[in-house]
Amino acid sequence: MNTFTLKKILSGLFILAAAVCSYATAVMAEGQISSLPDPVKDEALAKTSGQQSAVFAGGCFWGVQAVFQHTQGVVSATSGYAGGAEGMAKYDLVSNGNTGHAEAVKVVYDPAKISYGKLLKVYFAVAHNPTELNRQGPDTGTQYRSEIFAMNPAQKQIAESYISQLSAARVYPEKIVTKVSLAPAFYAAESYHQDFAKKHPNHPYIARFDLPKIEHLKQQFPELFQPD
Repeated sequence: MNTFTLKKILSGLFILAAAVCSYATAVMAEGQISSLPDPVKDEALAKTSGQQSAVFAGGCFWGVQAVFQHTQGVVSATSGYAGGAEGMAKYDLVSNGNTGHAEAVKVVYDPAKISYGKLLKVYFAVAHNPTELNRQGPDTGTQYRSEIFAMNPAQKQIAESYISQLSAARVYPEKIVTKVSLAPAFYAAESYHQDFAKKHPNHPYIARFDLPKIEHLKQQFPELFQPD
């Protein structure tokens, strides 16, 4: 049995065990906060359209990718691996948790339509729980860590400033454990991982953990929500 199959079997068992929980409890358990402040430090919207990149890690990349695919101003979102060597950037190896990679998503966005700071707000409010160390929901290991891979020093400063801002405001009941580092190379994941939530909306894992994130995005950021 490969690690992909085992992961989803274990996730299915977790889903059954958690079925008695209410939706509201699930939302809070997954770190989705009803409101977050805008970043005090951010870049102004560009005057002309273009493309910039950002890389975010926050648990299983299926859900993170789906959230940003539904965010206006995002040109594309690609599931992949960051933080480790190219030769080890393969799902079966990364799933062992000892390659140094994190499951991550590369977001290409139009800086004239959405700022990096606004992407960070979506990331912290909807895409994952930044207080869980080396895990998200049923998935455990350093490959599921919360980490922002900044593409340049300006992104790194904005991300670090926002974490400090959220920590000072005590938005979350526990400490934010999100790391911030300058981005290493990003390696796209295997084709069967791309657009997984869009292709398999009835998959138990997607239904339990990822569709609520998309709904939360729609509710909290109606001005940013992009339907299929």
